[in-house]
Amino acid sequence: QVAEIVYSERDLFKRKIIINKGASESIEAGQVVIDDSGVVGQITRVFPFLSEVTLITEKDHVVPVQILRNGLRTIVFGAGDTSQLSVRYMPISADVQNDDVLVTSGIDGVYPAGIPVAKIIKIERDPAYPFARISCLPSAGVDKNHQLIVLSNLPKLPEPPAPEMGDDENKKPKAKRKS
Repeated sequence: QVAEIVYSERDLFKRKIIINKGASESIEAGQVVIDDSGVVGQITRVFPFLSEVTLITEKDHVVPVQILRNGLRTIVFGAGDTSQLSVRYMPISADVQNDDVLVTSGIDGVYPAGIPVAKIIKIERDPAYPFARISCLPSAGVDKNHQLIVLSNLPKLPEPPAPEMGDDENKKPKAKRKS
């Protein structure tokens, strides 16, 4: 569904917007919001005629991604700034390069696979630290749009399989000793 931005959060430390679609138009929390260039955010609260969208640049908002060039999966974190995202916990030896494009991996069941999220613009590798510092530029115009697209929810993922029991000893209850 196409939606228009009607309000922007006035708090400079929050990255949220309000769109003109809500529960009356079948909008649900968790739906993904995009523009023509990539992921903008996710619906976090729904009202009858409005919905709140948390932008991917919101501090510590996470999006599972993969590097388009080599398929390496990682997570992009919001930095609290509309022009920056970061990749944390990437080993300094990982195959990551400037200008690598990050797209949604689809692994979480929230974001469909293959939607552009960001482009890597800066990598700092310091041998004194186990992880590289990676800065990214969001693909979508998270603060430049008037209209956005709200995607339908993905089908629910199946429940994870139950843990398997080991050998027969683990299946039988053990007898208690009398003291």
